Amino acid sequence: MDESAELEAAERVVMRWDSSSASTVAAGRDDEPMLFDGEGDRAEADRFLRAVDDIRRLAPPSPAAVGSPRRLSSGSGAAAGLGGCSAVQVAMARLEDEFRHVLSSRAFDLEIEALADLTSLSICSDRSNSVSSIDLPVVEEDDPVSYCVGRRSSYRSLRSIREIDLLPDDAVADLRAIASRMAAAGYGRECAQVYASVRKPAVDASLRRLGVERLSIGDVQRLDWEVLEAKIRRWIRAARAAVRGVFASERRLSFHIFHDLPISNVTVAAAAVAAASATHDTPFVEAVKGAALQLFGFAEAISIGRRSPEKLFKIIDLHDALSDLLPDVSDIFAASKAAESIYVQAVEIRSRLADAVRGILSEFENAVLRDPPKTAVPGGTVHPLTRYVMNYSSLISDYKATLTELIVSRPSASARLAAEGSELGPSLADLDLPELENQSPLAAHIIWIIVVLEHNLEGKASLYKDTALSHLFSMNNVHYIVHKVKDSPDLWSMVGDDYLKRLTGKFTVAATNYQRTSWLKILNCLRDEGLHVSGGFSSGISKSALRERFKSFNAAFEDAHRVQSGWLVPDTQLREELRISISEKLLPAYRSFLGRFRHHIENGKHPELYIKHSAEDLENAVNDFFEGAAPSPHNRRRSHG
Repeated sequence: MDESAELEAAERVVMRWDSSSASTVAAGRDDEPMLFDGEGDRAEADRFLRAVDDIRRLAPPSPAAVGSPRRLSSGSGAAAGLGGCSAVQVAMARLEDEFRHVLSSRAFDLEIEALADLTSLSICSDRSNSVSSIDLPVVEEDDPVSYCVGRRSSYRSLRSIREIDLLPDDAVADLRAIASRMAAAGYGRECAQVYASVRKPAVDASLRRLGVERLSIGDVQRLDWEVLEAKIRRWIRAARAAVRGVFASERRLSFHIFHDLPISNVTVAAAAVAAASATHDTPFVEAVKGAALQLFGFAEAISIGRRSPEKLFKIIDLHDALSDLLPDVSDIFAASKAAESIYVQAVEIRSRLADAVRGILSEFENAVLRDPPKTAVPGGTVHPLTRYVMNYSSLISDYKATLTELIVSRPSASARLAAEGSELGPSLADLDLPELENQSPLAAHIIWIIVVLEHNLEGKASLYKDTALSHLFSMNNVHYIVHKVKDSPDLWSMVGDDYLKRLTGKFTVAATNYQRTSWLKILNCLRDEGLHVSGGFSSGISKSALRERFKSFNAAFEDAHRVQSGWLVPDTQLREELRISISEKLLPAYRSFLGRFRHHIENGKHPELYIKHSAEDLENAVNDFFEGAAPSPHNRRRSHG
């Protein structure tokens, strides 16, 4: 068969499948038979592909067709006069329809549950070991039926990425065969547009099923923080699945179909140049770019939102999740000029999140600094600010790995001198910030926060009119600080033993001052001084002075019992240790005093008015101290009678 006859035969095969013919239009596109229907005999599809190849090989190129980016209508005068070129237009129209049909009808219903395990995967430490670099087989143009692509390719697949088959292998091979013909004929761009028009809605649907909401930056910033916290948790899970599952799978599918194909509308002679410009990524980018921008837009909105201390840890979570994803985002997007902007955006968002973390830590320090003395907390218990600051500091230590990288400077002198403008007065600017050898900037910030808290608590302690209660308040709060540090190994390591010893010493001083101011007067009632009169020792006791001494002791102890039962030491162990310490001083002194002088009272009138308590009564009463409630009644045994 000569070339002319061969060309005519090929054109007849193609024209039988004219998508714009009257019979096809009359039948309706939905009922139109398709060459690549995934079922039955593939002989006709193979015959059609061979015919397309023959037409391209045998038909002389026409100036009107070569480089033309648009499909010509088969009914136009221009097409009618082009012979083989008209058949090419019909073939391209048919292949476009077939491409859309295969891409739509053969796609798997993506199981979002299959992506669930991606939410906990992290990037591999040794990325080079997980890269498969196998070149695509070279496809010869004179092998018309073998336009299929191996599923292993030069596309890199990391262990943190879970690529899911979006279509069956045979459907991907068909799509590759169609795309290669359209690209070779200068219709790569049309093919890419069809691809994006089908896959973009599928990608958008996958993200919706993962819980990614379409929220503007304004929408995000108007939400209450409690609502945003939950959305951040969901976003982190969804982002891992979206990047490592959805986007990675879309990237692979696009790669298998379009790799090394000229997507721009170019002549065959320019195909090599087009391939070199990596335009085969265009279909993938057009399919996922909108979803990717929407996904990362949420993180961007958080990064530029109002900074406040309660947001720190969720923003660190967001920063860490994005950092963990960036190597995957790089592998999926950064290798392509067309998609590189998505990776660049993700990197910029991470940088803004890091800035937000640093800004929030500074804001937290200022919040502790500015918290003014207002009303004393009842009972001298641990102040809510102390609990908040130390719990916050413990959480900071839990995020030590990230914060050590992000916090690169110590508290600045200007920040410390800013205390002069606070209600705490300029004295805070004179506080020393302990500097330890090899101390990290993060550790310096932690210690500075505690230094500021200590100073703030001194101002709050001064609100108490009762000096003993002021010391108890200091003791409670410093004890809480010390134990929060000891309870967290990471926090302890940053604070250091030297500063912890300083805090422990401050606690000891406060406890000693409490006991001195609270019990010295009571214990002085049990001393001998002032009871003796001149004369023999045995007969030299002033009974009136002794009666007054017992009355003074009873009044002072009962007042302490009434008042200090309402004081609160919330730590059970500290409360018990404090009671024991009081009893160890009080009970021996009382027993000794009672043993020496009770007979002087019992031999007189109404001894019950003076000796009201036994040592056991006092011991029971001490057990009421520091409960933060009125004392319970005791059935005390009277020691007289």
